[in-house]
Amino acid sequence: MNFIVAKKFSPEGLILVVTDKEIVGKIFEEGNKQLDLSKKFYSGDERDVEAVKAIILESYILHLTGENAVALGVELGFVDPQRIVWVSNVPHAEALITSES
Repeated sequence: MNFIVAKKFSPEGLILVVTDKEIVGKIFEEGNKQLDLSKKFYSGDERDVEAVKAIILESYILHLTGENAVALGVELGFVDPQRIVWVSNVPHAEALITSES
C-alpha cells in the first residue's frame, strides 16, 4: 500500500499529510462536509508504509485521509477510532503527536 505524503512546516513543527494514493485528486462531499483532495495541500511524494512509519515521529501534527492512512494512525496509537470523521465513506483523522503518544 502506498500513500501520498506532504510535509508542511509550521512554527510548532512538521505537519505530515498522509493520504491514500488512490483518492488524491478527488473531492468527497456529504451534507455540509467536504474533503477536497484535489488541493495542493494534499500534493506530495509517493511513499510506502515503512517510509511513513519512519517519519511519523518527527511530526507535530498528523493529517490522515483514506482507509489505509487512518488505519495506520489507529494501529500506531495516534488516532482514537471514536474521533474519525467520515465523508462519503472516506475516513479522515488528525492527531497531535506528543512525547506521551
